[in-house]
Amino acid sequence: MRRITGVLAAVAGVSMLAAQQAPPAQPGQAAQPAQPAGPAPKSPEEAKALQALFSTQDPDAMIKAADEFLATYSDTQFKEHVLTLEAEAYNQKGDWMKAQIAAEDALKVNPKSIRPNMLVGQIIAQHTGERDLDKTEKLAKADKSLNAALESLNGPKPNPTMTDQQWNEAKAFMMAEIHNDLGLVAIDRKNYDGAISEFKEAVAGDPTQGAYEARLASAYQSAGKNNEAIAECDKMLANPQLHPQIRQFVTNVRNVAVKAGGQPATPPGAPPAAPPAEKK
Repeated sequence: MRRITGVLAAVAGVSMLAAQQAPPAQPGQAAQPAQPAGPAPKSPEEAKALQALFSTQDPDAMIKAADEFLATYSDTQFKEHVLTLEAEAYNQKGDWMKAQIAAEDALKVNPKSIRPNMLVGQIIAQHTGERDLDKTEKLAKADKSLNAALESLNGPKPNPTMTDQQWNEAKAFMMAEIHNDLGLVAIDRKNYDGAISEFKEAVAGDPTQGAYEARLASAYQSAGKNNEAIAECDKMLANPQLHPQIRQFVTNVRNVAVKAGGQPATPPGAPPAAPPAEKK
């Protein structure tokens, strides 16, 4: 949860920098342009409570602290961010129904909020069943939420105190996650070519996430592109640090692709192809 909390803290400006005024210009120095006002705590007690809340890592403690904070500071300007943290905590616990409720409560405060829109789309994509009678409506809602998050990411920085580098790093991480979730929505619709396109975007945006690349390989196989699936699997399996669960998943995908007639570019153990002879 630390990575998510760090991104949220940066986006929300919970470092309290958003509540501070820019330092006055020194003699001979041009005044800095005024920054848009961000959310600010209304008392030192609220500021202290926010700092404690955003330093909490245990999901149960986070949920308890969030509920207590909102009960104590009902008129806080950070309601959206606190509800988002609570949604993340529920999601980490595996209580995705309460996670979606908290995220949707955050969207009532700010319909354009990035993380709540991401969470709603992600939860729907991951928990929509093949036989759900409202499957079409659910997936349409997931699309709407995920694309709303993308639109907000392409807008101005939500926290003007962030440097461009900080924002670009957080933005890349979140955009990759959104494309991964759009890929899951495409899988739910059996739109495998669309899923391949989305997972490629996810891998390009965050190559450290092996799950994105594993899903890309699986989408290739589901689309009948077995050679591409095997090539993707072989690339991943060559990494000795690949997570064991992902390794098992990718191995299974490769086996299915081979049984379906796919061929590796170079059979395991085969010598490299000889270079073409020079023309005389």
